[in-house]
Amino acid sequence: MTTPLISLVWTDHVTGRQGFLVVDRLVRGVASGGLRMRPGCTSAEVAGLARGMTMKEALHYDPAGRYIPLGGAKGGIDCDPRDPGAYGLLVRYLRAMRPYIESCWATGEDLGLSQDLVDRAAAEAGLVSSIQAVYPLLDDESAARRRLADAFAVEVDGIGLDELAGGCGVAESVLAALDRAAVPYAGTRVAVQGLGTMGGATARFLARAGLTVVAVADLKGTIANPAGLDVEALLAARDGHGTVDRGVLRPEDRELPGDAWLSVRAEVLVPAAVSYVIDSTNQGRIRARWIVEAANMPVVPGAEAPLAARGVTVLPDVVVNSGTNAWWWWTLFGDVGADADEAFAHIRRSMRALVGLMLDRAEADGTTPRAAAHALVTERLPVIADRFGWYR
Repeated sequence: MTTPLISLVWTDHVTGRQGFLVVDRLVRGVASGGLRMRPGCTSAEVAGLARGMTMKEALHYDPAGRYIPLGGAKGGIDCDPRDPGAYGLLVRYLRAMRPYIESCWATGEDLGLSQDLVDRAAAEAGLVSSIQAVYPLLDDESAARRRLADAFAVEVDGIGLDELAGGCGVAESVLAALDRAAVPYAGTRVAVQGLGTMGGATARFLARAGLTVVAVADLKGTIANPAGLDVEALLAARDGHGTVDRGVLRPEDRELPGDAWLSVRAEVLVPAAVSYVIDSTNQGRIRARWIVEAANMPVVPGAEAPLAARGVTVLPDVVVNSGTNAWWWWTLFGDVGADADEAFAHIRRSMRALVGLMLDRAEADGTTPRAAAHALVTERLPVIADRFGWYR
């Protein structure tokens, strides 16, 4: 893959803060990728995320499906989403990016931003929708938009289907790896960093599958209990940014420092918050057998080789957390309806097949799952480009 097709840096005239847009590739004239807001966000980070979106789209290509993958893109804003001026900054960013959102960039929630907030800001910025660039590709736009709106209205035990789809995919990736290794779910311990949309849903699905969630980390620190946490109570006590009200903790639950989740005794670690949290300096603390990347780019490249040398398998983000993006498009294009059971079944089948294909390739090539995923993408991209064209 070559350099990005579009790379923009925007400076807000009110605050001086910067925002970024990177379009890695266009397929059928459109690219897909969320918008994140976090302090310290950089153009290089957004470029890496955009490249990852191109890979995720390619990995979910199914010639028999209604949904045909798009290109990859990503947006980012360098600001703390808790800043009082964050919403106004978001509106001004979207207003500046309006020509791209109208024509070629379909975006939505990502780290620091909820879909409700993106939708509200997009409307204030004069946009029809944050995904309106996709509308010309639909066979029946009104039916597709109605189907997606209906899906977003679905709740499962008080949590929206849109908030659960990605975590369902992450959890299924974990379960697929355990099944392959013949490791029983009961007794398998999990630590999750980040209890927002992705981390919270992952914790719920894994706990309901019979695994024991022994630690979760949020902005206030790590909550741990070797016997298992009450996941449902923690989820119910979150604020809008995934921070747990400590008033719901039981006497046996312990509060530990923020990075303690790295070294707890657990077979599975799920970094589900920010990028670059596992590096060459802290990887040695990890005692888990699997790291499952629910967040984007949480393991830096320099950490993966020493982890592999110690027998720690990293399941990469381009596969593991791709369920959210895929569910949006499966729903919009009509591969699944506005039904939780149907959506979860489709996500589970697709993710299990993709994880199996990746691990088979890694075993055959004698390489890491990440390298295997890249090899699969390298094979699929020319097929997509030949059929649909990069820039049409």
